[in-house]
Amino acid sequence: MLRCVLANRKLDLPPGVLQPREAVLRMAPYSPPTGGRAGKLRLDFNENTVGASPNVIEYLREHLSADGLAVYPEYGEIKQELAGFFAVEPDDFILTNGTDEAIQVLVNTYIDDGGEVLLLRPSYAMYRFYAEVAGASIREIPYRAQKLAFPLEELLDAIRPSTRAILIANPNNPTGTGTSRAGIERILEKATNAAVLIDEAYYEFSGISALPLLNDYPNLFVSRTFSKVYGMAAMRLGCLFSQSGNVEFLHKAQSPYSVNTVATLAAHAAIQDRAYIEKYVTEVLAARELLYVGLEKLGIPYYESNANFVLFEAGKRAIPVRDELRRRGVLVRDRSYEIAGCVRVTVGTRDQIRRFLGELEQLW
Repeated sequence: MLRCVLANRKLDLPPGVLQPREAVLRMAPYSPPTGGRAGKLRLDFNENTVGASPNVIEYLREHLSADGLAVYPEYGEIKQELAGFFAVEPDDFILTNGTDEAIQVLVNTYIDDGGEVLLLRPSYAMYRFYAEVAGASIREIPYRAQKLAFPLEELLDAIRPSTRAILIANPNNPTGTGTSRAGIERILEKATNAAVLIDEAYYEFSGISALPLLNDYPNLFVSRTFSKVYGMAAMRLGCLFSQSGNVEFLHKAQSPYSVNTVATLAAHAAIQDRAYIEKYVTEVLAARELLYVGLEKLGIPYYESNANFVLFEAGKRAIPVRDELRRRGVLVRDRSYEIAGCVRVTVGTRDQIRRFLGELEQLW
């Protein structure tokens, strides 16, 4: 039946359009709504809402040169610095063009056409995206209803000897929920034939990391990003960690210069300013509590989060609420297409959350 449908699609292609692979033909397009955000309060993409450390901008001003931009990147020095920062060895990770490339490289390294990949639902869209591009056989385990709790037992029951990869955000986007380090260990011990990715994009807000387990589990992969708490989403910089033997294979599946020099310079300055990050995390956690209180006063149900965002229930008004807030200069993200009636709001500073709550109250 599927081959028949695909064949029909092939006949419907416009003249001059080349037939893609079947896996690509089956995919739905992914177009994040990232346009027209300038000048608005951006509580829609879980970014740092005040920007990168001023030290990053100053360091770039001092160290960027025409000569430096004319040559291909070198990674030796920044890898040494990041290894010290993350308490790993330089051979235990690769630099990536954001977390997206980390996912892509892992899938390209370990997943054949038809290989089984386990995902949770809902979760970060790029897990499914890259698995579909690879032609993987995807199985999804839903987050638990009511509180959107991490479905640990259900995931463990779903793992089979044929499972080749498990892709997990911890804490998860968009639910904000996650699992403990002990839960991660149970997954690693069950999925001995699979590459298990723990995406820690929001680690700084949860404090739970699998990185200390790296030497104990050869099937463990951990990703980190500079796009969130570090305020460097425009730089597209991340890291993918595993045991050095695995990293050798990851290198083989990765373009040699996918991370640019400007990003590595910025990372050098970013990890030097730990006080800036700690201050921002403290502010976000305080603002998250303020958001909870404000939503409760308005009688709006929400889901407790371990990250820098919160899902709240707007029911049938989810899209109108999003659109009206945008008209008022406040951006939030509709997630009702995967969790009925839900809107996700990024938690920034307390002043930003007060503004959001003030605008929401007026239209609620």
